[in-house]
Amino acid sequence: MRRIVWGRATSSNVRKVVWLLDELSLPYERIDVGGEFGKTDTAEYRAMNPTGLVPTLQEDDFTLFESNAILRYISHVYAPHTPMWPQDPRTRANIDHWMDLQQTVLNRPQAVVFLGLTRTPPEKRDMAALNQGIAEAARAWGIVDAALEKHPYIAGAEFSLADIAFGVHVHRWLNMKVEGRPDVPHLSAWYQRLLQRPVYVTRCAGPIV
Repeated sequence: MRRIVWGRATSSNVRKVVWLLDELSLPYERIDVGGEFGKTDTAEYRAMNPTGLVPTLQEDDFTLFESNAILRYISHVYAPHTPMWPQDPRTRANIDHWMDLQQTVLNRPQAVVFLGLTRTPPEKRDMAALNQGIAEAARAWGIVDAALEKHPYIAGAEFSLADIAFGVHVHRWLNMKVEGRPDVPHLSAWYQRLLQRPVYVTRCAGPIV
């Protein structure tokens, strides 16, 4: 079987997928598309992923888009009896609602902050939008920090897909020059635990670009 991840390495959503594949030692090829590479508006790519976004997972003639859906699929097929994506329905649902929270509560404001601070010259920043994004992202990270006060990983005692969903973003949050970022000691300690994972360092903890 040929496994391809379509998407540029700097995309946080692509990083989720390659992080998991590397954690599971699953072979794959990654092809740069999106951002400066373009190619996501071609008929061939849109046939695989009508959103025109990244990543897209391709396994022979099977394709799948949406990063968290890809994480669930990979874990269901290749790691079904692990803490990553356990069989117990309630344990799995607990991981699942954190993954959804990442998409619905954190994703938009974190993107506003990231694009405002790293991709926009200071003189062109919309400071009202940026400050609102910081406040909303800080609230989301505060929810995660409160969970991490109770246990070492987001969904409980063991590393799971919930940690991958948020882990690709926390490196940026804690290392960008965010004015007025609240103190999040439990989040910071969790980030240090992630940095003990070689794959995380390689895939997610590089320069913020």
